Amino acid sequence: MFCKIKTRLNATMPPLAADAIGALALMVTLFGGLHLPSMF
Repeated sequence: MFCKIKTRLNATMPPLAADAIGALALMVTLFGGLHLPSMF
């Protein structure tokens, strides 16, 4: 059973990591855009 769980996690980790990186990039862009007008 542990082998099945480990195999399933290994199969889903790359897409989850890509989604997490994409979400982080969107948050950085959002906060950067919100703070940009206050700099000028």
